[in-house]
Amino acid sequence: MVKQTGGYVPRPRRRRPQALDLAEREEISRGLARGDSLRQIARALGRAPSTVSREIARNRGRRKYRAVDADDRAWRRARPKACLLARDPALRAYVAARLADDWSPEQIAGVLARDAPIGTGVRVSHETIYKSLFVQSRGVLAKQLQQTCAPAARPGGTFTTP
Repeated sequence: MVKQTGGYVPRPRRRRPQALDLAEREEISRGLARGDSLRQIARALGRAPSTVSREIARNRGRRKYRAVDADDRAWRRARPKACLLARDPALRAYVAARLADDWSPEQIAGVLARDAPIGTGVRVSHETIYKSLFVQSRGVLAKQLQQTCAPAARPGGTFTTP
């Protein structure tokens, strides 16, 4: 059924109720133009001053803040972000090679957790591997497994950091 329909249809994107909307960003922009303090702007919006401060800092600062640009950036920053295996070709190749050798996702995740140094970003959970295999919209591994795994994608023993 999933293959016939081309995968799962993602839900339409919506903002969280707590997120700033365009009208609030316009108020921030107007407050900055008037020279209001961050606390005054936050009080007028009914928001925490830290929320207003972070919004301004991540969108080019007090002098260059523009509400429409900030709103556009917020939409582009929002999830869904690409899954880990889609972003890391070396890790994807390693996982694909192990799957081609009939390893289970649990075995792959366990070996990476045991052998990869903490903080290197080369760990992956078995749930991520399953999602990458079976959810068509993320079918990163499924596509790679359909092709022949390159010999370089089959490191002997443990995963080496790229």
